[in-house]
Order: sequence, then structure tokens, then C-alpha cells
Amino acid sequence: MPAPQLQHLTVGGAAAASGEPRRLAYWDWPCEAAEASGVVLCVHGLSRQGRDFDALARMLCQRSRVIAVDVAGRGHSDWLADPMAYQIPTYAADMAALVAHLRAETPDVSIDWVGTSMGGLIGMALAAQPQMALRRLVLNDVGPVIQWEALQRIGTYLGQNPSFDSEAAAVAYLASISAGFGPHSPEQWRDLSLPLLRERDGRWWLHYDPAIAMPFKAMTATADAAAARQIVQAGEAALWGLFDAIRSPTLLLRGAQSDLLTPETATLMTQRGPHARLVTFDGVGHAPTLVADDQVAAVRDFLWAS
Repeated sequence: MPAPQLQHLTVGGAAAASGEPRRLAYWDWPCEAAEASGVVLCVHGLSRQGRDFDALARMLCQRSRVIAVDVAGRGHSDWLADPMAYQIPTYAADMAALVAHLRAETPDVSIDWVGTSMGGLIGMALAAQPQMALRRLVLNDVGPVIQWEALQRIGTYLGQNPSFDSEAAAVAYLASISAGFGPHSPEQWRDLSLPLLRERDGRWWLHYDPAIAMPFKAMTATADAAAARQIVQAGEAALWGLFDAIRSPTLLLRGAQSDLLTPETATLMTQRGPHARLVTFDGVGHAPTLVADDQVAAVRDFLWAS
């Protein structure tokens, strides 16, 4: 089984949403087949990183090259000088630059997108643009309607900068704030957690810029219920506009106990826009980790279908 190679692409600059040039890191899984059928681009959730997709990549690289990104401010990607630029327009511009880079390497290569939570929102922003020409789109437990209570729950830990006196304590903490992922073995929790950690001076720290939380906290800080509803409604209208513009075949994954994507929103997503195919996983909340065999198989079967 090939190991992923850590690569970097310079993104940003005066014309970009975030201004300064910086390095975007991604994990490059080479295809095992003599000829790759295309590229699968995997983008993680809000506080995660590209190694979340290791289990899925091991399966998909049998036929495709797999690229799993560390979004700006996470993992091995550079931190942003302006924390308020940690928003979807910045991330979408970075991903558009990466797509252009991949197509410059291999002209006319087909690109599939697998996006978990925030990664799905970025995917919607790109898939709505005809020039992106994404072949297939997988949205993992996210849609145009995001529950305010789920955002508030995420806000209780996002941007915290705790440190731990042992690797085991750090892994236990990450498991405690990730209960929605559903049951995993101790080995799976460790595999999901270690890339999120870095050791410094004998202590373990989270491997992201705590400032990624600043735009999020600015959005969720209001105590005014009416103002909160206005923020949510404006965001939902924009996201439905993106979703309705998508023409790529779309698979929607949902954790049956998700507090972020409701059954009602998921059903609507099967009835409008790209008319997504819906697969629901019992015993899982927000969000499926794409580690369990049935979750990997759902993505594989969709992407490998003729």
C-alpha cells in the first residue's frame, strides 16, 4: 500500500481572498493502477485535517489519485495573517487554485470531490461554478440549512488551545469532543487523532491556528435571537442558490443522529438542485468519519459507478 506524500502549493497573492502568498499543504496518494481514472479531492471539516481521509484514500487509490488537503490554518498548511479571512471564500479560492494546478499537471483530468462538513460547503461553492466541471460530488453531513444549535455546540471547543501532558490524554480529549463520529476502536480514535496533534516541549497541542475560530465566533456570538435568525436565513438563501446551481451527480451522506443536517433538509436536497442520492448511517451523528467499511463502500460505489 503506497504512503501519501506531503506536497505544497503556493496560493494567495494580491488577487486572492486572503491576500498574502502562502503554502497550501496536501497529501498526495498515488494511484496503484497503471492509469489513474482521475483525481479524488478530499476536504475535511472545520477543525480537522487531510489525514482524516486515510481509510477512504487506501480504497480509492486502487483506481484514482487521491488528494487530501490541509485547509489553511490546519495541519501543515500556513496560517493566515488576517484571522478574519478564515472563511469559505478564502478556502474556495485556494481549492480553485489547487484544481487548476492538478489540471495543469494532467490536462482534462476528471476531478471528484469528497467534502466533510465545511469541506462540503467548499465543494458546493466550487461545484456551482460550471468552469470547475467537477465530475461527481460527495457531501458528507452538510447542506444549505445548518442548525444554529450545532454551530453553538461547535463553538464551545473551536479555537481552544489546550495542551496535554501525554499523547493518550490528547487523544482522549479529541474523542470526547467528537462523540458524534460514532463508535470507533481505540486504534481508529488514535489514527484519527494523532495527525491533529503536535508535540512541543514535552506537551501535546492541537495542530491548528486557534484563530480559525474568530470568524465563526463573530457569527455565533450574538445573543439577539432575531439577529441570529437573520444571519441564518441569509446564509441559507445563499447556500440553496449554490446547491440549486450544481449539475454534478451528487451523493449526500448523513449521520442518522446528526445535529447539523436534519432529515428534512436532507430530503429537500434529494428533490432539488442535483437531486442528491441520500445514504444515512445509523448510530452516527455529525459527521461520519468515512472509516467504517459501510461508509467507505458508499463513497466507493458512487464514485466507481459507470
